[in-house]
Amino acid sequence: MPSGKYIGNKAVSPSLSCLCDKSQAQYANRRISADLSRRGFVTGLAASMLGLVLPGLSHAQSVLPPSAPARPVLFTNFRLFDGKSSTLRDSLYMVVEGNAISQLGQGQPASAEGRIVVDCGGKVMMPGLIDMHWHSLLASLPIQVVLQSDIAFVHLAASAEAERTLLRGFTTIRDAGGPSFALKQAIDSGMISGPRIYPSGAMITTTGGHGDFRPLSDLPRSGARVSQSELDGGSAIADTENEVRVRVREQFIQGATQVKLVGCGGVSTPRSPIDMLTFTEKQLRAAVDTAADWGTYVLVHAYTNESIQRSVAAGVRCIEHGHLMDDKTAALMAKNGTWLSTQPFVSQDDVAPLSGPGIEKFQEVSAGTDNMYKLARKHGIKVAFGTDLIFSQTLAARQGTMLTHMKRWYSAAEALEMATSTNAELLALSGHRNPYPRKLGVLEQGAYADLLLVDGNPLENLDLIANPEQNLRIVMKDGKFYKNTLKA
Repeated sequence: MPSGKYIGNKAVSPSLSCLCDKSQAQYANRRISADLSRRGFVTGLAASMLGLVLPGLSHAQSVLPPSAPARPVLFTNFRLFDGKSSTLRDSLYMVVEGNAISQLGQGQPASAEGRIVVDCGGKVMMPGLIDMHWHSLLASLPIQVVLQSDIAFVHLAASAEAERTLLRGFTTIRDAGGPSFALKQAIDSGMISGPRIYPSGAMITTTGGHGDFRPLSDLPRSGARVSQSELDGGSAIADTENEVRVRVREQFIQGATQVKLVGCGGVSTPRSPIDMLTFTEKQLRAAVDTAADWGTYVLVHAYTNESIQRSVAAGVRCIEHGHLMDDKTAALMAKNGTWLSTQPFVSQDDVAPLSGPGIEKFQEVSAGTDNMYKLARKHGIKVAFGTDLIFSQTLAARQGTMLTHMKRWYSAAEALEMATSTNAELLALSGHRNPYPRKLGVLEQGAYADLLLVDGNPLENLDLIANPEQNLRIVMKDGKFYKNTLKA
């Protein structure tokens, strides 16, 4: 056999082989240098921002989150929606110690000594809201900015939007695709304010699938060359079973609590029609098995019957979207206990400005929304609430408004239960990868102290959630006050 390397089935001379090695090494060095430069920029700029005020907040706050209260907090004189009951409970008191609810009792506490007492004035207390389909790094910037900017700028914009998300009352989100690991770490370590994050990591897709935003100049893909979007962690291309396993494991190494695969085309990816299929059943099964090895699950972006049915057959636990399903597909999901995590898209106001095929694809998706929810109710599918609001800070501010859309199919109590305790059940499927061991989405003894105080009764008027600046008097997460307009 001739010495040297091969390109395809053609031998390459040793001298050319050396040149190839040198070229690849130079390319790798440029990637490493660029990555270190971006990281250094982010670190330096984040340090310089400490103590400054973030723009766009209704109440100016420091970038640094609040400290935990020096003493236990005693809440009195409130009406309770606990996340599970369809009615309010009265004549209760609650004690928060550290990051958890230590007491929830009837009547009056034996003593208020040594506690910070908060009289809630008869307002309604409820769990913090959970958004099961949020994109932390894509929520507030136009798609052109995301694709063309330094990733450092995208991360900084995401940190500002994270605080706004929390102040809208969403104390937990499941990130459904994007490099949100550093953002989660910064929030959990107390560097910045934001919701709890269950990160999925990069959207794993195929060549030409939804999430493949590579310019045509990057094609054909060859050798070890990786696109910038893959380097930044927004997407990961996999076209074989082995590549799927590798891409899934890469997300778990970085701290993913679950992983997301793309099963069909999408609205925002210009060259992926909705009806196209991506992974085979065997490839999906490879992801499911790998996630199970890590003690967690796979969610799949799927609108169409074919993509949903293929995912269910592969053992996928959660379908994202599902707007174009039919009766047969809904029955299959119910039979297999497959979750439907979906979004109440009802009008053009629920999406960032689109052009060309994107408009037609969104119209097709939103036209299926009503039928999808009706089928979910008919067959008793387990349904989770999410928003999937991307590429617009103005649109992101409608996060609570999206919840009010649920009145078309559910009572206010059912919608609020879905956005709290039901969503928390789906989060718990992350099993061994769950970073938050206490209960979420409920207000009970031992649960995380993630709570909202609402000026009005959201079980009677769900629209209160759409105006958080006016109607949320307290936002507490992890036992800390991020907003408190009452006097202790």
